Amino acid sequence: MRQSVASLCAAPLAMILIGCTACAAADGPLNTPPAGFTALFNGANLDGWYGHGTQDPRTLWAMGDALAAHKEKTRADLRAHWRVDGGILINDGQGLYATTDKDYGDFELLVEYKTVATADSGIYLRAVPQVQIWDYTEAGGKWSIGADKGSGGLWNNSPGAPGKDPLVLADKPFGEWNALRIIMVGERVTVFLNGKRVVDHARMENYFDRDRKLPVFPKGPIQLQTHGGEICWRNVFLREIAAEEACAILRAGGVEKPAADGGFAPIFNGKDWTGWKGPTGQNVIADGAIHAQSGTIFTEEEFEDFAVRFQFTLPKGGNNGLAIRYPGAGDTAYVGMCELQVLDNEDPQYATLDPRQYHGSAYGMAAAHRGYLRAPGEWNFQCVTVKSSTIVVELNGTRILDADLGKITKAMYELDKFGGRNRTKGSFGFAGHGLPVKFRAIELKKL
Repeated sequence: MRQSVASLCAAPLAMILIGCTACAAADGPLNTPPAGFTALFNGANLDGWYGHGTQDPRTLWAMGDALAAHKEKTRADLRAHWRVDGGILINDGQGLYATTDKDYGDFELLVEYKTVATADSGIYLRAVPQVQIWDYTEAGGKWSIGADKGSGGLWNNSPGAPGKDPLVLADKPFGEWNALRIIMVGERVTVFLNGKRVVDHARMENYFDRDRKLPVFPKGPIQLQTHGGEICWRNVFLREIAAEEACAILRAGGVEKPAADGGFAPIFNGKDWTGWKGPTGQNVIADGAIHAQSGTIFTEEEFEDFAVRFQFTLPKGGNNGLAIRYPGAGDTAYVGMCELQVLDNEDPQYATLDPRQYHGSAYGMAAAHRGYLRAPGEWNFQCVTVKSSTIVVELNGTRILDADLGKITKAMYELDKFGGRNRTKGSFGFAGHGLPVKFRAIELKKL
């Protein structure tokens, strides 16, 4: 839980002293990362860490040049409450949380911890609470708020939301080390505790925007929480996940999942224009991808409710769009249900656009969240779900748009200009606006 639930988290002194005050080192070399991983804790000191609590990290990022001095000031608090003994990082249950200097996007995190009876702690991902660690026994006193289900859940998710409660109880008895493996791609989190999957590709909610105005931040630090009971940490390793691997995880619907199509079927064969219409001669197929550049190319088949997923990469300054329920002629932004923007958001030429013109937005009508697009030249994974008058866009594992176009009352232009927004059927396609944008692995599921 977060720190402010103090009434639930104060452990009796006698119980605190029973735990890991004299944490014994594990057999074998400590804090030596596996291949491909980096040790976040070096086994000797807190180099690479500073102090931060349960506070919106945007306050840090807004500090600019003053951030370095702020971090240095917080390290005095770390020295007061954290120590290293025999390669083990030990916190006395008080003070600021150990927070990595570096911010991370997609990653795999390995952590071992040992704590004490009645303890309540956690790991913050991109500075957002949290993967829960606590006393799972009835004597711990927190069964009423879910401790009976064990550690590893995304405790700050909304009640009933996937991931809030762990799928199985996987904690080891007090006095034994627990091993966490956490994979985060976009806002999707998978957690293994002691080798058991306890969270399965669940969306992590942004605690600092509980009304879901903003998803989890695209990057942020890792935090080891302190919460009233002594806790020991060791073997804290992280591996950053690159774009291609992230796309594969998202397409599979999770980490280490058996191959399954999920009901999706290819609508592009990777070789020719079979099943497609429009100005195909103005566009190119190469290396298994459509290089969409000019005009609107679209499927021969029309669809009502559907989900479509694909990978795409933008050139610098690239501009394209997804034709949703397109009637086969005209500008899909107005005659189709909408055009979903595909755009290199960060190119300076687009600095002054209306928010409803950036990537993932229903052009001119509904603005998507920014900051979740990969750099030009890198592959992105996107899934779009169209049901009745609603559109949901998930980009690289993060939901950036959830809009009901039937409830739009204000647009960039007169609403009547968007006359197709209430269409219930049409083709899917790509609307080229100049530079070629590549699309591959295009699959669709009728709903």
